[in-house]
Amino acid sequence: MKHKSPRNQTLMCHKEEIDRLSGHIRYVDNLVGMKDIREKIICGDTFDVAKNLPRGFVDLLILDPPYNLAKDYNGRLFKEKEKTDYQQWFQRTVEVLMPTLKSTATVYVCSDWKTSVLIAPILEASFHVRNRITWEREKGRGAQLNWKNNTEDVWFCTVSDDYDFDVDAVKVKRKVIAPYKINGKPKDWNQEDGGNYRFTHPSNVWTDITIPFWSMPENTDHPTQKPEKLMAKLILASSKKNGFVFDPFLGSGTTVVVAAKLGRNFCGIDLNKEYCCWALKRLEMVASDSTIQGYTDGVFWERNSLNNQPVSKFQSFKQEDLQL
Repeated sequence: MKHKSPRNQTLMCHKEEIDRLSGHIRYVDNLVGMKDIREKIICGDTFDVAKNLPRGFVDLLILDPPYNLAKDYNGRLFKEKEKTDYQQWFQRTVEVLMPTLKSTATVYVCSDWKTSVLIAPILEASFHVRNRITWEREKGRGAQLNWKNNTEDVWFCTVSDDYDFDVDAVKVKRKVIAPYKINGKPKDWNQEDGGNYRFTHPSNVWTDITIPFWSMPENTDHPTQKPEKLMAKLILASSKKNGFVFDPFLGSGTTVVVAAKLGRNFCGIDLNKEYCCWALKRLEMVASDSTIQGYTDGVFWERNSLNNQPVSKFQSFKQEDLQL
């Protein structure tokens, strides 16, 4: 067990917690029904588990598979593959998950720019590709002979032309720099105590996402953890209350945690037992803290802010902790 400083809120599980939480992990080795998977964390290989899941139960699939990069997932190494080998692996992933989707389902697929080139043809052949979201991952590494890589992609796909999209749930509240009036009245903006604001339609470029870091309670040691705010946008836009959200490469549990916070049904699969325990511990914490950083009272705010104020005003972070 690592030792951490008092202000380091990175979630970990002690051995005793792993022993306790392991009893709540679900294992699937034969056909199961909805009651067997609803609000469950399943430990296993998605390729083996998916064939035993109910058919047509998923409203929203969040697909965040390993990118075609070498990564160590808690002792399990995913090796970078030849391009055609990765495409074949990803094709198998899509094929094994396709039967779980409703005809009205939405699929979001996470990727980096290099992997996007490989999976784009497969997504085009399998789904209706609606858009590609690019979000700023502000902790990208520097490079000496290339541009710094600090973005990732999320492909927006649907099974058919019949799908849900609630744009009002994900509009962004922004300050109006040059407020325009007609007959002395605000046009498409409101005057508030903190300034002038308008709600704008979200674009496919997101610069307001904060990557989890050690001063944030949602942070874990997972090497590719996605932010809760990112998942909140996807879930709010493309699922209804009590809809079913499914993540077959769950990792540290962000998708199911946000689904729980937003009143959706959920299920997640991961191969690593400790990651499953992290997800379960985070789900337990939802009962006492259902907040989502950057999302307050139905409003998405600027990065590293709360109600358009710096995070440091509300939490005991030093400015340098924010890693802007």
